[in-house]
Amino acid sequence: MPLTVLTSACRLKPLCRLQRIQAHMMSGHVEPEVLLEKAGRAAVITMNRPKVLNALNLSMIRRIHPQLQKWESDPETDMVIIKAAGGKAFCAGGDIRAVTEAGKVGDSLAQDFFREEYMLNHAIGSYRKPYVAIIDGITMGGGVGLSVHGRFRVATEKTLFAMPETAIGLFPDVGGGYFLPRLRGKLGLFLALTGFRLKGRDVQRAGVATHFVESKKIPELEQRLVGLESPSDSDVSRLLESFQTQSDLDSDKPFALDKHTSDIDRLFGSSSVEGILQNLKADGSEFAKKQVEILSRMSPTSLKVTFRQLQAGAAMSLQDVLVMEYRLSQACMRGHDFYEGVRAVLIDKDQNPRWRPPSLDQVSDRFVDDCFASLGEKDLRF
Repeated sequence: MPLTVLTSACRLKPLCRLQRIQAHMMSGHVEPEVLLEKAGRAAVITMNRPKVLNALNLSMIRRIHPQLQKWESDPETDMVIIKAAGGKAFCAGGDIRAVTEAGKVGDSLAQDFFREEYMLNHAIGSYRKPYVAIIDGITMGGGVGLSVHGRFRVATEKTLFAMPETAIGLFPDVGGGYFLPRLRGKLGLFLALTGFRLKGRDVQRAGVATHFVESKKIPELEQRLVGLESPSDSDVSRLLESFQTQSDLDSDKPFALDKHTSDIDRLFGSSSVEGILQNLKADGSEFAKKQVEILSRMSPTSLKVTFRQLQAGAAMSLQDVLVMEYRLSQACMRGHDFYEGVRAVLIDKDQNPRWRPPSLDQVSDRFVDDCFASLGEKDLRF
């Protein structure tokens, strides 16, 4: 029987959806990259680029930031929820390809993207109303910046967190210099240098997420959040705690790095990257050997810059860290390794970057100092 003669409303839904899609295609309709909506007294931000894992670009930043500011002063808005479409990624990072292309030709995007992204990160970190990030899926780089500075970060079993920037000649930015050194022991430094991936409940156990809720419960959680009347931080916290209590998936599994925690604190407790590598080589355990292999693939410049970034950031405010990181971003734009890393990992995908300089001992302290130097009138200002 042809679909067009079915009379049941429930049987017609697939056809109606198909017709809507066809109509959109015929009219040249393009889905917005970010959906900004109100639901009751809650404001909802939905990243809407699922085909590119919701990668963050400048136009998305320019839609989100001013709207966040409006909602913060709006008496009809009590809370912000940020989530993503597609089910695979919250946000897998920034639109790095566009930034590298801009950097090569001296286009202002190479400054504007980092400046405006970091200003958005600061706005999230200082937000006066409850801010709930539902990081259900891949959360890396720019996606971390959209979530980790908010008051509430909800991970699920599908969450995959990493800051893999040293593999592309960059550094763990978007405030990485603030939150990473504040994780327990040397865990943040380990994550920053190696790009180690945390999954599911481990994202909360590490302190990156504040709560863990099973993915299948997220729609109900969103409904309950939206249903809160004039919610305070404590109201939101109690609701998230109740959903976490109902989520026992993987609760019997230990933290993936549990058996290595003391090793990480000991081996990564050196006063330099060279010292860390010496510790790892001298240790000789399988875990240590694996970290030597991983670090040997990273940009030597990125490793040294990242180490200094986290050392300094441990005693800084988020705002001061973001000023520092903006300087570092522009040093990367002036340098070689970022472009080479993006080529090797994201464009040609040969996984064989040719770093310059090629070894840690050739990255001088003076060069690293220059990366952190003030940009004068071009510095990031809040």
